[in-house]
Amino acid sequence: MLLLLAVALLITTGLAALFSYRSPRLSSFWGVGGAVLGCGLGLVPVAQTLLGAPAFSLYRPWSVPYGSFAIELDALSAFFLLPVLILSPLAALYGCQYLAHWHGRKSIGASWFFYNVLVASMILVFVARNGMLFLISWEITALSSFFLVVFEHEKAAVRQAGWIYLVATHIGTAFLLVFFMLLGRHSGGLDFAGFAVHSAPLASLLFLLALIGFGAKAGFVPFHVWLPEAHPAAPSHVSALMSGAMIKMGIYGLVRTLTFLGSPPAWWGVLLIAIGLSSGILGILLALAQGDLKRLLAYSSVENIGIIALGLGLGILGLHAEAPLLATFGFAGALFHVLNHSLFKGLLFLGAGALLQQTGTRQIDHLGGLLKRMPWTGAAFLIGAVAIAGLPPLNGFAGEFLLYLGAFYSATELSGLAVFQSMAVVAGLSLIGGLAVACFTRVFGALFLGAPRTPHPAAVGEVGWVMRLPMLILAGACIFVGLGAFAIVPSLAYVLPIIVGPDFALAPAFFQQASSSLNNLSLVALGFLVLLALLVALRHRLLRRRTVDEQLTWDCGYALPSARMQYTASSFAQPLTQFFAFFLQTRRHVSMPAGILPAAASLHTETPDVFQEVLYRRFFIYIRAALAKWRRFQQGTVQLYILYIALTLLALMIWKLS
Repeated sequence: MLLLLAVALLITTGLAALFSYRSPRLSSFWGVGGAVLGCGLGLVPVAQTLLGAPAFSLYRPWSVPYGSFAIELDALSAFFLLPVLILSPLAALYGCQYLAHWHGRKSIGASWFFYNVLVASMILVFVARNGMLFLISWEITALSSFFLVVFEHEKAAVRQAGWIYLVATHIGTAFLLVFFMLLGRHSGGLDFAGFAVHSAPLASLLFLLALIGFGAKAGFVPFHVWLPEAHPAAPSHVSALMSGAMIKMGIYGLVRTLTFLGSPPAWWGVLLIAIGLSSGILGILLALAQGDLKRLLAYSSVENIGIIALGLGLGILGLHAEAPLLATFGFAGALFHVLNHSLFKGLLFLGAGALLQQTGTRQIDHLGGLLKRMPWTGAAFLIGAVAIAGLPPLNGFAGEFLLYLGAFYSATELSGLAVFQSMAVVAGLSLIGGLAVACFTRVFGALFLGAPRTPHPAAVGEVGWVMRLPMLILAGACIFVGLGAFAIVPSLAYVLPIIVGPDFALAPAFFQQASSSLNNLSLVALGFLVLLALLVALRHRLLRRRTVDEQLTWDCGYALPSARMQYTASSFAQPLTQFFAFFLQTRRHVSMPAGILPAAASLHTETPDVFQEVLYRRFFIYIRAALAKWRRFQQGTVQLYILYIALTLLALMIWKLS
C-alpha cells in the first residue's frame, strides 16, 4: 500500500504546488517535498519485491467500460520503477534551484504540478494490469510531459518541439489502442491476467503493433524524431527524467508484451537486433555531429535504447532456440543497461543544465576551459561521460559486457541464424562503443579543457550545492553500480523468470559465469583506482614544496596564440563525420575569403535528422495537401456541423440495425 500512498502523495502535493502559485518558494517546497517523500515511500515495496517478496496485487471494479483498477507490483514492474523512484527526487531537488531563475516570471507551481503528475502516472503505468487503466495512465504521462516540455512556450522553437512530441507520442498511442483492442477481443477482456494468444499470425501482428506503439515512446529509429526536439526544449531536470526514466516505459511495454504472446518466432529477435543496430549506430553518429549539447545527449539516448534492443533481440533468439543461457544473457544485459542508462544519462543532462545556467549557451563550440571554473560539475560530467562510453570500471560497461558474453556464447555454442546475428551484435556493439568514446571525448574536451573560445565561460563559477548534490549522488551511483555489478546481477533472478517463463529453466551457469567475470573485472578496476590514488598522492607530495608555473603550450613559434586556434568540437569530429557522410548528410555553408587582404571568411555546418527531413516532413506535407481538399466542408457554420453529426449518428444506427 505504500506505493499507492506514494501516488496519492505525489498528486496531492502537486495540487498544493499549483494552488500556491503566487509564492514560487512555497510551490517549490510542495513540489520537491512531494517528489522526495513520495518516491522514498515507493522505494520501500520496490526494494522488498526485488529482494524476493511476493508480488502484491489489488483489484477493484470500475464503472469505466472494459476498465478495472487492477494493479500488481511484481519483480519486473519493481525493476523498471527503480529508475523512476531514484531519478525523480534527485531531478526535483536539482530543479528547485534550477527553476529559481524563473521565479516571478513563470508559473513555477504549474511546472511542479505537472512534474509530480508525471511521476505518479509513470508509477501507475508500471503497475497497471488492465488495458484501460494502462492507456489512461499512459495518456496522462504524455500530456503532463508535454506541458513540461513547453515550459518556455514563448519561444517558437519550444512550441514546435512540443507539438512534434505530442504528435509522435499520440501516433504511438494510436497503435497501442489497436493493440489492446485486438488483444482484448481475442482474450475476452482487458485484464492482463486473461491475456493469452495462441494464434501465431495474431501474435506476430500484435508484436508489430507493440513494437511501433512502444517503440515510439522508447525512441527506436525511425520513431525517434521527437527526442532531439523535446529534450533540448525542456528544462534540464525534466530532460533528465524523460530520458532516464520516461522513455523506459516503451521498453517495459515491449517486455511485458512478450509475456502475453507465447513462444516467439526467430524473426522477432532478428527484427529487434536490426532496429537495435540501426538505432545504436545512427544515434551515436548523429550525436557525434551535433553542436547543441542537449541535442547531442538526446541522440545518445537513441543509441542506448538501441543497445537495449540488441539485448532484447538476443533474448528472443534464445527463447526461440531454447537456449536458456543466451536468453538470460540477452534479457539480463538489456535490463541492466536500462538501470545504468538512467543513472549516467540523468547525470549528463543535469550537468548540461548546470553549464547552461552558468554560461547561457548549449553550443559546445562556444565553451571551453570550464574544468577550473566548475570543478565539481566537471568531475561529475567526466564520470558520466566515461560511463556512457561503456568504459570499465563504470556501470555502462557492465550491461554491455553481459551482451558481449551472450553473443559470444551464441556464436560458439549454437548454429544457424543465431551465429550470424550474434556476430552482428558483437560487431555493432564494438562500433557503437568506439564511436561513443570518440563522441564523449570530444564533448568533455571541448567543454572543460583548453581555454574559453568565447566570452560565455569567462566569468562563470560553480553551481550551488542544491544542484551539485544530485549530480554527485548519480556520479557515485555510476561508480558503485560499476564496481558492484557482480553483486547486483544475481538480483535479476526474480525478474528474468517473468520474461522467459517459469518453465523455461534459468541456467545457474549464467549467474555463476556473469558474477565471476564481473567480480574479476571489479577487482582489477579497484586495484587500478588504488594505484591511481597512490600516484596522485605521490605527485602531490613531490610538488608540495615546489613552485609550479603555468605556461602556454608550444605554439610552433607563433608569439600571439589565440583561443580560436584550438580544436573545436566540430573539427575534432570531422574525420568521423566525413567518413560517415553518406548517412549523416551534413550541410556545409562556406564563405570563402576573397581578395588580397580578405576581411572575413566563415564555415558553418549542420546535420539535420535524415528521417525527419526525408521521411516525416514529406509525409506530413502530403497529408496536409490531401486534407486541404476537404476544407470545403469546413464552412464555419454551427448548423452544418450539427447536420454532420446527425448524419453520422444515422449512418451508425443503420449499420448497427442492418
